[in-house]
Amino acid sequence: MHFFPAARFLWRGFFIFASNNINTQIMDFGKLFSKLVDVVKENIETTAKPASQPTAQPKPTPQPAAETFEREKTPTEWETYFREILATAFPQYTVREKVAVTEVAGFANDEFQLYKTRPRQAYKAEWGQPYTFVLEQMGAIKGIVMLGNGHSHDSNVKYLIARMYAKKAGIPYINFYTQMPNERDYVIGRIRKFLN
Repeated sequence: MHFFPAARFLWRGFFIFASNNINTQIMDFGKLFSKLVDVVKENIETTAKPASQPTAQPKPTPQPAAETFEREKTPTEWETYFREILATAFPQYTVREKVAVTEVAGFANDEFQLYKTRPRQAYKAEWGQPYTFVLEQMGAIKGIVMLGNGHSHDSNVKYLIARMYAKKAGIPYINFYTQMPNERDYVIGRIRKFLN
């Protein structure tokens, strides 16, 4: 005869003695025992059935539809996406791409404190990350749109130099993190906010 672990438990006893400080009391597990007996009866019934009787198969639970995740875009795909948005939503601007910081600030050599933990240091404009997009109107720069992956906008010295020189020139600097969704309406609204 096959014994289930639950049946072994039944042979050992039905009461547990528990100590609560000085007093010793008996804890009745009647409810547990009745559930345990039900489980044992159910197991005995299922193993005692002849093989010819079909056992009730549990209905499969419907699986939720697999979530579809959009693959991450490459830097080129992000640039194409933003180029299309700038061309259609901001046709009043001429858009230049990958513009060197020196074209905006000249060959400057200024002192900035880019990090809170470092003292002021001299940084050259030519060390800055080229601006992804520069928006111009009648030959004057009206805004800069910068794409970056991860936290490059906050920690990469090239991006920080580019941002500081845009700030020094008084040009709106609009950064977008490419690991974020950057939905079309959000991008347009954010650029308009900075340009106005």
